[in-house]
Amino acid sequence: MSLTSGLLSIVDRLRAPEVAHAHCDLPCGVYDPAQARIEAESVKACMEKFNASDDATFRERATFIKEERADLVKHHLWVLWTDYFKPDHLAKHPQLHELFWKATKAAGEAKKTNDVSVAEGLLNHIGEIDKVFWETKKA
Repeated sequence: MSLTSGLLSIVDRLRAPEVAHAHCDLPCGVYDPAQARIEAESVKACMEKFNASDDATFRERATFIKEERADLVKHHLWVLWTDYFKPDHLAKHPQLHELFWKATKAAGEAKKTNDVSVAEGLLNHIGEIDKVFWETKKA
């Protein structure tokens, strides 16, 4: 083994995660689209602040934070979609697939732009998911 490959092997072991965790190691049953909505509101606010500033450093920070928050929107939506919603929910609300697809695509689009209308669209999609979510909680 060469010195280079040995060092790369050590670096790979140091960077590898020891344990992978899901949303909850103990299924807590606590789900709410509000988590995604709050992050989406942050995305929108970062876009607004970016657009209102001429400071290049500030705009760079706003973009970085916006992209992080957009990833968190996707994370919270995926947790809802994969952990909370069940086949009987989908039977009663067949639009769920499309709602989640549109919302996660909008979150991805928000990473690529500072167009506030994209963030508003994202918030609208999350609002639709929120309506369905609370309908399922009544049942």
